[in-house]
Amino acid sequence: MDVKNRRRVPWYLSIPITIAVIAALFLAAGRFHWLPGLPNPFGEQAVDRSGPAVLQSVQDMSRFEGAAGNFQVVVDLDKEATFMPSALVGSRTLYVAAGSVDSYVDLSHAKVTVSSDRLSASIALPHAQLAGAALDAKHSYIFAQQRGLFDRIGQFFSGNPSDQQALNVLAVNHIQSAAAASGLTTRAQQNTTVMLQGLLKSLGFTRVTVTYQ
Repeated sequence: MDVKNRRRVPWYLSIPITIAVIAALFLAAGRFHWLPGLPNPFGEQAVDRSGPAVLQSVQDMSRFEGAAGNFQVVVDLDKEATFMPSALVGSRTLYVAAGSVDSYVDLSHAKVTVSSDRLSASIALPHAQLAGAALDAKHSYIFAQQRGLFDRIGQFFSGNPSDQQALNVLAVNHIQSAAAASGLTTRAQQNTTVMLQGLLKSLGFTRVTVTYQ
């Protein structure tokens, strides 16, 4: 074939094609870090535009935090479709959640009895209680996640904050149950007893008895 007979791209079309190729190479280099000094055009920058926090209420505290437990749980949330295969519909998420639970004694219901010589004191307190579990957002994260095809498509077009909320609820429930079985309230009562005995003995009492009713 004669080279002269080959069809050439008109010059007015070669310019936009060249620009498109250069732009594609620029985006690919930034996306795959081919040139470390080149900024990533797909990079994101988080900007906090939240308003100031508003104080809604104030509560006077009259309890002694006797102990605190730190817990970690791996939440395995598996959503299975009833009639569809998991490759199309369904998801499974492994969520590593960290949180803490405080155990406290309510001192507002204390009943104090002092002897006539002011050397002995008896204090009756209610049993220690558990506060609500508090998640540690900095140390809680999604470890692994599998989604069906339709779920991935749906997540692409719209986020699903209900999944994160369900994971947080499950994590709080597991941490709260673990705290109830950990003996945290017993530790809180022991520490409260030591604190009250040390406080009253520093005021001149020689015998301090603390009971929990």
